[in-house]
Amino acid sequence: MLKAVLIMFVAMSLIPAGDMAGKLLTGSHGVSPAFVAWSRFALGVLMILPFTPRSAFGLLKDPRIWFRALLLAGGIFSIQTALRTEPLADVFAAFFIGPILSYVLSALLLREPTTTIRSLLMLTGFAGVLLVVRPGFGGTTGLAWALLAGCFYGSFLTASRWLSHLGSPLALSFTQLFVSGLVLMPLGLMHLPTLTPAVAGFTTLSALGSMLGNLLLLVAYARAPSTKLAPLVYFQLIAATGLGWAVFHDFPDAITWAGLALVLLSGLASAALRR
Repeated sequence: MLKAVLIMFVAMSLIPAGDMAGKLLTGSHGVSPAFVAWSRFALGVLMILPFTPRSAFGLLKDPRIWFRALLLAGGIFSIQTALRTEPLADVFAAFFIGPILSYVLSALLLREPTTTIRSLLMLTGFAGVLLVVRPGFGGTTGLAWALLAGCFYGSFLTASRWLSHLGSPLALSFTQLFVSGLVLMPLGLMHLPTLTPAVAGFTTLSALGSMLGNLLLLVAYARAPSTKLAPLVYFQLIAATGLGWAVFHDFPDAITWAGLALVLLSGLASAALRR
């Protein structure tokens, strides 16, 4: 379990780095969210293809693999759309409906064990998230996209655990990148941006962070039940806070540090539970 926790920590640090690069593309360089989402998958396929086992191509015959990949594609497109107009903190607050949805779906659909203490720790982690981001939910269209992204992502997390036995993490990672890139290709090609050094750099960083983060996520989910790993998705807040400080000079205040402490303690405590 300790190895799974460490893997999740690295994965949950890489994914926000990719999202930050995507926000810089859409917010500062006027790039379409459709291109950001598609390029992330397309470049991810090119990066992982040399290491992909032949068995991965056989998995593409399974409709469940396509269903899982479409969930990820919907989540990435939705969150990039939200980040284009909404503050990062508000988007993350809405997006973190995902881990709770994954916890509930895994219990209902996969019959994975839950306990009262683990459920309370899950709620504690979410309370920590709210302390960190302190969102001003105003019912905007952008926040609706963020909520939709969280629902897609929570479903994707559960589907990843459901289908983890079908292939290696590398094979499954290839299928989600390939299918998502294929589905979003028409939209991506319709919104090709002017390729400047900055756009090329942020596009590569966005794809690399997402690909490596989700690959490690699969490695972790192959090692432990999603009901135990779901709270650890909150580790993304640590990376998001650090990136916000480094890029936007937004140093956390006392309330934010208290929220981060709740996130860490609840996640580690949940992972340490034997049942």
